[in-house]
Amino acid sequence: MGRWTFPGHVGFRYAVLGAGRQGTAAAYDLAVRGNADSVLVADVSLTAAKTAAKRVNTLSGGRTATPVKVDVTKRDSVLRALKGVDAFISGVPYYLNLALARWALAAKASMVDFGGNTGLARKQLALHRQAAKAGVTIIPECGLGPGANVTLAVYGMSLLTRPVDVRVYDGGLPQRPRPPWDYDLLFNIEGLTNEYVGTATFLREGALVDVPALSEPEEVQVLPLGKLEARVTTGGLSTMPWTYEGRLRTLELKTLRYPGHWARIQAFADLGLFSEKPVVVRGNRVVPRDVFHALFAPQIARKDVRDVAVSRAVVRGEKAGRRAEAVVEMLDRFDAETGFTAMERTTGWHASIVAAMIAKGEIPPGAYPVETGVPAQRFVERARRRGLSITARVV
Repeated sequence: MGRWTFPGHVGFRYAVLGAGRQGTAAAYDLAVRGNADSVLVADVSLTAAKTAAKRVNTLSGGRTATPVKVDVTKRDSVLRALKGVDAFISGVPYYLNLALARWALAAKASMVDFGGNTGLARKQLALHRQAAKAGVTIIPECGLGPGANVTLAVYGMSLLTRPVDVRVYDGGLPQRPRPPWDYDLLFNIEGLTNEYVGTATFLREGALVDVPALSEPEEVQVLPLGKLEARVTTGGLSTMPWTYEGRLRTLELKTLRYPGHWARIQAFADLGLFSEKPVVVRGNRVVPRDVFHALFAPQIARKDVRDVAVSRAVVRGEKAGRRAEAVVEMLDRFDAETGFTAMERTTGWHASIVAAMIAKGEIPPGAYPVETGVPAQRFVERARRRGLSITARVV
């Protein structure tokens, strides 16, 4: 079983572990465009799984999605769910993905995940030999960023003869910003603040360097949104800097926000509210980041999200012996017809496109980072077919 099909097999069997927002969007895409016989929607909450599967079936006009209760912390529960599955998407917290990758080998089911931690992703990639031997493909860290942003950067690099400097900008924003934050929460608050601490690994003069989060502010024009502000955030390039060390002079990423937002976030950081080191308040030990989450999340969470997702790669180098610049940009908006946000579409569909590529045998067995494992041009073509607006120009 696993990803290789038997004679007469028409479609593929998929699973999505985690019936959250991005997972549901991915399940929908697999049901509609993944040549799916079935899509198992799994969650520790059977109610959540049923809700997501019903939504997928209603939107797709079929009965492809089936709900099931799965505890992803238990090996036997996961192996039962993955029996006969060609490829699955992990939409559960990032710290569970390494164990899931190991269990994927036992189940002989290929795996894609939404990632969230470069160190764990590198441990998943260390399973390359075992995966190849098992006939399983593992590609961690798919989504908008890391994920599609890396694929678009690789695509931009392919448009030049010799890419030298690569700068990536991305972000999810409300179409109509509300003061004072001018930001809507589009994914887990813990994942958000995790990008605002520590250091990002970039390439400068061809060498790996660590750059502090929230540093190096820059103004960026993004039509039709106008002037945005970009700052360094962590983890968004995943393993790409290590892959291209010595091959590119510059590789960096910054996250886009409306003007003024970063100044407010910087104040919270300076105050120490992103720290996970407990402080004593009136005799009680309190984690500052927990306090920040409790206060900030309700103010930026809303049910009627109308968002826009942006990912831009600017690649400078040479083409046909002259200096050239390639700019690749993906811009997507909330879809009223399906109710999926731009963040759900761009995150979920990068993963689902990759999962479908694996199921169809377009990516060989083994464990690969996004930058080497995902055929960039093929992704762009298939994303465009799904209505994601991706433009590319070389000047």
